[in-house]
Amino acid sequence: MSSFTLKSLQDAAGPVSRETFDRLVAFEAMFQKWNLSINLVAQSTSGDVWQRHILDSAQLARIEPTAKHWVDIGSGGGFPGLVVAFLLAERDGASIDLVESNRKKASFLQTVIGQFGLPARVTARRIEDSHALVATPQIVTARALASLPVLLDLTAPWLTAGARGLFHKGRDYRAEVQESVNRWAFDLVEHPSVTDPQGVVLELSNVRAR
Repeated sequence: MSSFTLKSLQDAAGPVSRETFDRLVAFEAMFQKWNLSINLVAQSTSGDVWQRHILDSAQLARIEPTAKHWVDIGSGGGFPGLVVAFLLAERDGASIDLVESNRKKASFLQTVIGQFGLPARVTARRIEDSHALVATPQIVTARALASLPVLLDLTAPWLTAGARGLFHKGRDYRAEVQESVNRWAFDLVEHPSVTDPQGVVLELSNVRAR
């Protein structure tokens, strides 16, 4: 049985329309074509984009079902940022900023946004240079980008202003959390990943420097 089912998406993300599912299936096909030429994700994971990347990204909508102002840093091939954008299209007035400094990847992101009319905007700058260009969001996301201490440094201007972080992490996340508390204080919720038995989504709030 194919993993490309509306139920698989709803199991990960919560309530999602058939239209959004169809749009994500079309996006996956578009992604595969681009990935052949500009290597958006590692080839070792490109054979199962739906499970490894789309559903893994979509679970953020279940964790945070109401927030309307998001920013995704180091968006790369669009995970989780573009997937979140597809899901935010069902929330009135919602949008996401995608921060990506690589020109080819930023071009891909912009092309997808235009093709599907997504509520998203690309900021083609280094993360350190993007804070003044993106109004403080409610949610900051990052996936497969950097260790948690580095993520906190990169996103501190938003997090210390009241935003919450939703960061995908793998099996070694506890060591990253331990390293982070040397410099930062925060409230932490660990959400078990719906796609990776050893993975989590870390939800950080009330972030402040020690």
